[in-house]
Amino acid sequence: MSTPDWGIGQYERTAAQLEPAAVVVVDAAGDLAGRTLVDVGCGTGNAALIAAARGASSIGVDPAARLLEVARGRAAEEALDAHFVAGDAAAVPLPDASADVVVSVFGVIFAPDPAAAAAELVRLAAPGGRILLSAWIPGGAIGDVAGVGRRAVADAMGLPAGPPPFAWHERGALESLFGPLDRRVDVAEHALRFTADSPEAFLAAEYDTHPLWLATGAVLTAAGRADAVLEEARALLVAGNEDPGAFAVTSRYVVASLS
Repeated sequence: MSTPDWGIGQYERTAAQLEPAAVVVVDAAGDLAGRTLVDVGCGTGNAALIAAARGASSIGVDPAARLLEVARGRAAEEALDAHFVAGDAAAVPLPDASADVVVSVFGVIFAPDPAAAAAELVRLAAPGGRILLSAWIPGGAIGDVAGVGRRAVADAMGLPAGPPPFAWHERGALESLFGPLDRRVDVAEHALRFTADSPEAFLAAEYDTHPLWLATGAVLTAAGRADAVLEEARALLVAGNEDPGAFAVTSRYVVASLS
């Protein structure tokens, strides 16, 4: 299955859920007044806009044209110094050493070529500049549900099981990428809580709006597998639910600092 178009659906809903993590990443950057920050895989602009509100000159980069338009609209509404350009993690259309801080909030972790993306982040950072990225820690109900979808799509398409995704959450894996690029790695663990009225409501909203689920659903519907996969996903969310009166699941992630 090809890489989905992150502009389809309503990623704005997911971006709102992820905004607390963007705050954590930007907090880790320290004082941003008068500094230039580049947000790689910016989506609707969360981190770039938070940084701009703190005095940074922000540039967001993303391959999804529709999401860039959403981000530009948000910046205009809030009169923030944030600009947005098309590009992906391995090909950012900005000069070398153009950022005092480079961030990526659950963005670069989707790069098809981790080594190329890592090199690009380092290329963008000015001497002494920092790189900060967030990555999910595998496991937990929401991560397990995503895995169900991936495996079902591969099976429906008759594809062999591929290699596991690059472990952006592990210090050792990050050191293998960034150590040769003369970057020291620090990792801190955090958590983000997802909520909804019920497990079923959460799953329905994800299935109807999230770009990854929209791409997954199209394949599974064509294969006659959608209902079975949704039921398996629902059971995982019910089992992992932390709020018997509604729905809440805590997902763990790391913020990696590369200095």
